[in-house]
Amino acid sequence: MPSPRELLAGVLLAASATTATASPAAAQQTPPAGAPAQPPAEGAGATGAAARRGPRPYAQVITARAHTERGGITVHRVDDRYFFEVPDSLVGRDFLMVTRVAGVPAGAGGFQSAGSSLNERLIRWERVNDRVLLKSVSTGAVADDSLPIARSVAQNNYPAIIGAFPIAAFGRDSAAYVIDVTDFFANDNPATSGLDANSRRAYGVRRYDAARSYISSVRGFPINIEVRQVQTFDAATPPSDPDGATVTMETRQSFVLLPKTPMRPRYADARVGYFSVDRVNYGLDVQKAESQEFITRWRLEPKDPAAYARGELVEPVKPIVYYLDPATPTRWKRYVREGVENWQQVFEKAGFKNAILAKDAPTKTEDPDFDLDDARYSIVRWAASLTRNATGPHTHDPRSGEIINSEITWYHNHMRSYRNWLMMETGAANPSARTLDIPEELMGETMRQVITHEIGHALGLQHNMIASASFPVDSLRSPSFTRVYGVSATIMDYARQNYIAQPGDGLQPKDFIRRVGPFDDFAINWGYRVIAAPSAEAERATLHRWLTQQTGVFPYRFASQQLAAGDPRNQTEDLGDDPIKASTFSTMNYKRMIPNLVAWTSAPGEDYTELRELYEESVSRWFGNMNHVATMIGGVEVDLKTAEQSGAVYRVVPKARQQAALAFLSANVVATPAWLSPSGIVQRIGPSNVVSTRQAGVLTSLLTPARLGRLAESERYDAVNAYPLAEYMADLKRAVFNGSAPDAGRRQLQRVYVQRLEALITPPTAPAGGPPGGGGGGGGAAARFTPFVTAPVLAQSDLPALARLQLRDIQREARAAALASVGATTRAHWSDIADRVSAMLEPK
Repeated sequence: MPSPRELLAGVLLAASATTATASPAAAQQTPPAGAPAQPPAEGAGATGAAARRGPRPYAQVITARAHTERGGITVHRVDDRYFFEVPDSLVGRDFLMVTRVAGVPAGAGGFQSAGSSLNERLIRWERVNDRVLLKSVSTGAVADDSLPIARSVAQNNYPAIIGAFPIAAFGRDSAAYVIDVTDFFANDNPATSGLDANSRRAYGVRRYDAARSYISSVRGFPINIEVRQVQTFDAATPPSDPDGATVTMETRQSFVLLPKTPMRPRYADARVGYFSVDRVNYGLDVQKAESQEFITRWRLEPKDPAAYARGELVEPVKPIVYYLDPATPTRWKRYVREGVENWQQVFEKAGFKNAILAKDAPTKTEDPDFDLDDARYSIVRWAASLTRNATGPHTHDPRSGEIINSEITWYHNHMRSYRNWLMMETGAANPSARTLDIPEELMGETMRQVITHEIGHALGLQHNMIASASFPVDSLRSPSFTRVYGVSATIMDYARQNYIAQPGDGLQPKDFIRRVGPFDDFAINWGYRVIAAPSAEAERATLHRWLTQQTGVFPYRFASQQLAAGDPRNQTEDLGDDPIKASTFSTMNYKRMIPNLVAWTSAPGEDYTELRELYEESVSRWFGNMNHVATMIGGVEVDLKTAEQSGAVYRVVPKARQQAALAFLSANVVATPAWLSPSGIVQRIGPSNVVSTRQAGVLTSLLTPARLGRLAESERYDAVNAYPLAEYMADLKRAVFNGSAPDAGRRQLQRVYVQRLEALITPPTAPAGGPPGGGGGGGGAAARFTPFVTAPVLAQSDLPALARLQLRDIQREARAAALASVGATTRAHWSDIADRVSAMLEPK
């Protein structure tokens, strides 16, 4: 017996056909019983008062001139008017309306490219008298229709009407409603706009210009409609061509039919890194408004359930298929395809073989009906953009978390990122990375793994930044280890290249690159393995057992960065289980690499533009490693647990480790790192403030209210391991103000330090409603855990008092140093410090 899903697919496919033109002989149809009388015939595309008088004969609306595309909802173009023919069978059905950017304004920058999603909402078509309404339906609150409380849920979550359309005609079989949607898409409609309020403010948008805006196409497919609109705005500060005072972009509205019967969801768990959908289910028999949170995942069902139950590898009924954008350069197609299919071996851990496939998009000759805009197809797009990034979004059913399709985007200029990163982070130990023209095999390998990472997002997986902390730092210097595991326990970490391996360690070029790992095996099995249980609720015991009874070499761990802010293991771009040791090896490699940048980036006939870019990015990346160490200070390790698991959820980083971190930063950052400014580079690119700016940034981070608040809270929570706040601030001041004759770099840091103390004694006024970080809301699995501490309300904390005390000490010491100084610059510096402090302590 076919499933409901198969029946739905059959109905939609039967309703779809190739593009056609309505017959001139289309007969006038009789409206359904109870429909109003037909008005006198009007001209094609009539609107306004004529449209309000009631439906007209079908043939007078959809004339012989109509261009028609038949699908689940048939679309018609008659001259300059666009019509949807909504079958009665789809009225009341759930659709997902996705607003995407299809044409990015020139100069917009950022990570937005063609295909990027701007907004998503669940919508329904509903008929009310002689109109069809488009309603935006909230999915945040539910109750089973059979329960009395369902009525209250409906009354307290009334859907917004975002469109209202007079019925222009009834379908020829009287089972569909023809509506004119032209004005809905052609005007400045908030529901379809490509610019939100923030973008309008940024560009100084004054008005929407209808004369320069239009609908570029309306397409119908079996399960979706695609509408493309060119939207033009009069703007004071456009992203390009400022004299033109114009922002023009193309948007794409997708109306995607959702399954009639939602997929059985799988409950989310804050200890496993999946994207999720959540809702409050008022129908649950508990003494509170209970939240439910479900992971986002594809619907994978075994073709042979009996063989699957026996533990055999089984192909899915419907595999996940990605089509390669025809715009993909031929040279790189192989690596894109391999990046997608890297996940095949991972899905085998969940019992599926050939679960995910990559295919070339068919040509028009091979399949004239294939279209990249058809929601039945998932795409890996190649974006001709200067943006240095790649993205892996997906479109999912908000009712169940089922992923419907996705569009991966590789930005062409992202190769530039990896060219630079390979040189900066691995060039000292990897000869293949010492060039601006990275060998194809190495560049292809990095591209392959980036695509694999983005596909991971499209499979439902979040970033998992804590994964790299599962690997000992010394293991990352071992060829036998890195050949198997790469640089982190998951491809979903931001651990890109091995910057720890040293010259002579023997790693091959591919050993420096990340790859799928044991965390990916665990997560895919956890999210996708079919569990023999009667309901989603009944699966939870098995899912929990998989988490708590792991036996692998590297037990799976996850905590979102928002939740685990301040956990030194949970950082982007870091490697290994010891930030100090890892950054020590990193510094050794950067000291080898930077003196070679001139040779590695120079070419006859070329200037030093590439040298400047690589040098400034190298400095920034090295300081990023210093920030990995800084996170240990005030650090709190977070390991999410449930009640039956032993051990603490929050553990303070021991005081000795925090002190070691401060000593490391004092030696490498506070003490001017002169090696970062070699004369051979400065002579070619000129003076640069990148080193001093990054130094100031690290010092500023050491005095943020959030970090100081964690230190203060740790004293109350774990006095044995805590680094007392007053002691830490005294140690930091001592490191910064060490010596009476500071060099230019340290003088700047001392001024920055004083400015940060001023910010602590004159905090901004707290917003109305209480301290930041307060308030309720939220739900689902993640809501059971809260951050260890948020930034304190400064005026109510000890921080202003401690800062004021330090300023008095600095003032006294600066006056004494000014009297004792010999050099004019040093004397001026200390006098200036004393005067600055006086102005802070005794403002006029």
